[in-house]
Amino acid sequence: MSNIFDELQNNNEGTLIFKDKKPLDHRWLPDNLVHREEQIRQIAKNWIDVLNDVTPSNVTLYGKTGTGKTATSKFAREQLMEVARKKKIFVKIEYIRCTDYTTEYQVIAKLCNQLGRDVPNRGWTKGEVVNTFRDIFKSSNAFGKKLQLIVILDEIDILLNKDGDGILYTLTRTDNVSVLCISNYLDFKNLIKPRVTSSLNDKEIVFPPYGATQLIDILNERAALSFNEDVLADDVIPLCSAMAAKEEGDARYALDLLRNAGELAFDEDSDKVTTAHVRMAKDRIEHNKIIDIIKTLPLQQQRVLVSILNLTKQKEEITSGKLYETYTDLYKKDAVTYRRIFDFINELEMLGIISTNTISRGRGKGRTNIIKLQCDETLLESSLTVI
Repeated sequence: MSNIFDELQNNNEGTLIFKDKKPLDHRWLPDNLVHREEQIRQIAKNWIDVLNDVTPSNVTLYGKTGTGKTATSKFAREQLMEVARKKKIFVKIEYIRCTDYTTEYQVIAKLCNQLGRDVPNRGWTKGEVVNTFRDIFKSSNAFGKKLQLIVILDEIDILLNKDGDGILYTLTRTDNVSVLCISNYLDFKNLIKPRVTSSLNDKEIVFPPYGATQLIDILNERAALSFNEDVLADDVIPLCSAMAAKEEGDARYALDLLRNAGELAFDEDSDKVTTAHVRMAKDRIEHNKIIDIIKTLPLQQQRVLVSILNLTKQKEEITSGKLYETYTDLYKKDAVTYRRIFDFINELEMLGIISTNTISRGRGKGRTNIIKLQCDETLLESSLTVI
């Protein structure tokens, strides 16, 4: 039998859709980060002190998913490290994804290991780990010179939700350490005690959603690197951009649409990616995302979704109070507390299954969270494993 990979390549020679898929991955860092020049400059203005051996200010980046927060912080990191190497300044910038490291112990242990100190993933007291970390910054450390460290904590809200604000207190109270937090939520500081907020004393940078025109520019740059010439129909990128603009300007979603559309065209042995492929890609992304997420949700979170689904079908305005009332009516014998439901709402919003919008009811009437489904009702209903 001939080699199947040789056969596939030969059969598709001259009509391959892709030349390189990597630029269509949102984690891929381009040489030019379009439409985030101002945010890069703001980070640089805060970090530039480190080039004079001064610990820079702490920074927090806010913005919805897909607005370029992670890419911008990594882009600024690469540029700072390039200058630091030239000037022989001893600075390190460590990136921590808080979905992978969800406790203070895990984060500090990871930093210690990244900085050359062996710390086990478990078994030590938190005090031992913190002391080991702080020893790195003493004048007699193993590096033999003063170290400046910038820690990027991506999706910090997940860590704070699970383990509290101890990590921020530890880092901001350690000499020569600066923190850059990345959050999808403007109100994430509600999870932080006043003494930690005071210690953090951060500069805030907001990332607005991308508009359709900006998304076209981003996709045009990536498409030129990813697709063979004349493969994309003229209206493919505008359609991907328009769809992503409706998803709160999410560049990740735009890239996923374009990549999936290309893969569908390739699967069909088509020599052109069309808007029909984009629409099929949208269905595939939505379908796969919802099914994968919902089927693995814990029982009580699925029950909250059942309650939201019922209220949506009834065309009710869904407040957190109304949701809790419906939930307790459905699951009287095994209902969790209102506070726990509030946590579930935050987690489901992080997953993109629902959205919340805080509105004012007018003077003296306070503020209310309005909850909305962000996925197809039929797909949600078919994916739930509880009733």
